[in-house]
Amino acid sequence: MKWTTGLLAGMGIMLAACAQEAGHEDNVNAQAFVDYMVAEHNFDRDQLMMLMREAKRKDSILKAIKRPAEKAKPWYEYRKIFLTPQSIAGGVDFWDKNAKALSDAEKKYGVPAEMIVAIIGIETRYGGNMGGYRVLDALATLAFDYPRRAKFFTKELENYLILTRDQDIDPTTLKGSYAGAMGYGQFMPSSYRAYAVDFNGDGHVDIWTDTEDAIGSVANYFAKHGWLPLEPVVVLTNPRPNADMTVVNDSLDLKWTVGELAEKGFPTTAQVAPDMPANVFSLETEQGKQYWIGLNNFWVITRYNRSRLYAMAAYDLAQEIVKARGGRS
Repeated sequence: MKWTTGLLAGMGIMLAACAQEAGHEDNVNAQAFVDYMVAEHNFDRDQLMMLMREAKRKDSILKAIKRPAEKAKPWYEYRKIFLTPQSIAGGVDFWDKNAKALSDAEKKYGVPAEMIVAIIGIETRYGGNMGGYRVLDALATLAFDYPRRAKFFTKELENYLILTRDQDIDPTTLKGSYAGAMGYGQFMPSSYRAYAVDFNGDGHVDIWTDTEDAIGSVANYFAKHGWLPLEPVVVLTNPRPNADMTVVNDSLDLKWTVGELAEKGFPTTAQVAPDMPANVFSLETEQGKQYWIGLNNFWVITRYNRSRLYAMAAYDLAQEIVKARGGRS
């Protein structure tokens, strides 16, 4: 098996090349993790200890995750990062090259092709930048050397080792982001195990090199989180002078209905049912604040990345790609 033979074959070379970086074989938390994986998932102890020795502590990863978040950009600046002539043209090209898989995914999961394309575009520039860190190093560093998020990343490392064993992949070979996100859609290992699919039926779930599996996996993620086919994502609202502004940006969750928000001073002329779950949020444009009512499908996008700005950028990019392509067909 690759998980065994690939690991053993490459270990000597990799250990020599990375000798200047500390492994985790002597880390108490790593040793406890090995005990758990042996008892809970029947992994081989010697192989896991070799893997912990190979899993390098990366200071660059710790610096990246500890870096204070940049001051939130206003919407009009944030939008320009992701909606560029290159990102739109790249989306058209990716769609054209993968038209059948996108059409099949839309039919099976009910998620529009342009939404799948936009997510992949924002996450990895259509596969052009999937991350340069070994996933093993990223997850081990954050699991064993970053106490603040140790529980989360230890669970992700557990999922990573299970998925590489299940898929017969050498766990030292895969690369991703500094947080261990992988593939075209930047799935964390737990998301891979829960939502990644073998969309082309070749017996492997490959979100790293197989665009069909990547497309199907993003669509399945959206579908499993409740995407409603043919339903709107957002609608504009023009607050009345007496609108209850305390509900604006109060939560990503759908705490209200369209009708309740209308009663609170946020009406819409769009044809949306008053009983639709909703929230209301504002975006800073160069002309001032713009107000939107977010519906179920907007909430689903925020399950992929818990940010209104991200969700709106993905939605806008999807629409711009459709325009540039001359339609959806």
